[in-house]
Amino acid sequence: MRIDGGCHCGAITYRAEVDPELTSICHCTDCQQLTGTAFRVTVPAPEDKYEITKGSPKVYIKTGDSGAKRAQAFCAECGSHLYATSVGDGPKVYGIRAGTARQRQELVPRKQIWHRSALHWLPEFDDMETVEKQS
Repeated sequence: MRIDGGCHCGAITYRAEVDPELTSICHCTDCQQLTGTAFRVTVPAPEDKYEITKGSPKVYIKTGDSGAKRAQAFCAECGSHLYATSVGDGPKVYGIRAGTARQRQELVPRKQIWHRSALHWLPEFDDMETVEKQS
């Protein structure tokens, strides 16, 4: 599926090819803190299927509990989170923040990860694969 989108202020835009069936929810505490809300919804795109068409994001390197580093890209003007990807050499997969896509209504999450960190007041998502922590 082709998607396109960008940050809230329009300074950065992108287009990508994604498989909407791979859209997921992450409940990890880093995603909660980085978004300022209960979870983050992401759809992956391989490096060769993701293209920034306008602007250039600012990148923050986050180190997870495992020691793995992730590049968190966002708009320096409005603060919209755009994607996360690995740091260093090798093929990249861009975890596109679903809310930045114009087609976000079609990006229905099929899986939730880091469920053990889900906030207790959230309703359960029925008929969705659930993973308690990262394997």
